[in-house]
Amino acid sequence: MNIKSLLLGSAAALVAVSGARAADAVTVAEPEPAEYVKICDVYGSGYFYIPGTETCLRVGGYVRYDATLGNDNSIDGTTTTDRLDGSLNNTWHKNARFELKTWTGQETELGTLKTYTESRFEFGNSNGFSASAGNKSAKLVYAWMQLGGLRVGLDDSLYASLSNYGGSAIQDSAIPYGDQASTNLISYVFDAGNGLSAGVSLEEGSGFADTIDSYVPHIVAGAKYTQGWGAISGVVAYNSNWEEWAGKIRVDVNATDQLSLFVMAGYGSDGNSAVNFYKPWNGKWAIWGGASFKANEKATIFGEVQYAAGNTGDWGPSDGSQLVVSAGVAYQVVPGLTVTPEIDYNKFEGSDAGVGGWLRFQRSF
Repeated sequence: MNIKSLLLGSAAALVAVSGARAADAVTVAEPEPAEYVKICDVYGSGYFYIPGTETCLRVGGYVRYDATLGNDNSIDGTTTTDRLDGSLNNTWHKNARFELKTWTGQETELGTLKTYTESRFEFGNSNGFSASAGNKSAKLVYAWMQLGGLRVGLDDSLYASLSNYGGSAIQDSAIPYGDQASTNLISYVFDAGNGLSAGVSLEEGSGFADTIDSYVPHIVAGAKYTQGWGAISGVVAYNSNWEEWAGKIRVDVNATDQLSLFVMAGYGSDGNSAVNFYKPWNGKWAIWGGASFKANEKATIFGEVQYAAGNTGDWGPSDGSQLVVSAGVAYQVVPGLTVTPEIDYNKFEGSDAGVGGWLRFQRSF
């Protein structure tokens, strides 16, 4: 065998092997296009489409830390027992909170379909008298759905929401106005599109005394008119358990681009119950007023005054007249992080005044 024959044979063998390998090659399928999350800007920032649906979802919430202190008659701080001698000591009231919120929205032939949920988790001691700090019960704060103006589920009472709650102070409900009136409800709010809205709500109430005790619901109705200068609103409520009624009127004024003012007055009957779901203040009437001034892009200064008339002829600290004055500054350290110091003054008729302070850190997202 000569060199030429050897080279030709080797070349033929290589061609044969290459052909066999080519025949055995596997064709890899093209990957399917990835389905990326789409931004939804129909309902504001932060929403995205749930993949495969026309529903927009937003997830948010905040982390908050509060520390308060005060003297004996303060509405801040807390009191506990001295571990050595059993005496009562004033001490810090501290609380950490994580709040998780979800919003959804979808356009339908009957209007916008929305949902909102809010869940709360806390660790701390109590404001008032506390033995120890610890985890508090997880709480479902809101869980409602809404189609057009019809809303059903767990929400704040229309008695609080339609009248725009209270003021800017942390202790804006030291004299309560119904802000903690969470309830299952069926409500309808009509928006005329010109600043006028009106609504009615059938509500279950909450707590032992104010959860409905028959098939008759609590009833709330009200109206609000909003314009560039501010707003005026009024609500009335009937408590079917106690057969009591209450109402509030509120006026908001945008005095300037920086300064906003409000005043709210409440009045209610107390023949069968001194306080109830819709008249939680002592006495027949109470008044709240406040101001908020945006000093610059980071700092907002606020102040608020609250007064409850108390029960005429009985001026004890538990059911007498009460005056609360609060002032503070909400300062945005960076976008999403706000620090708020506040000073609170509290005075029951016939008792010494109480003074306390509050420091709040909140990271919202």
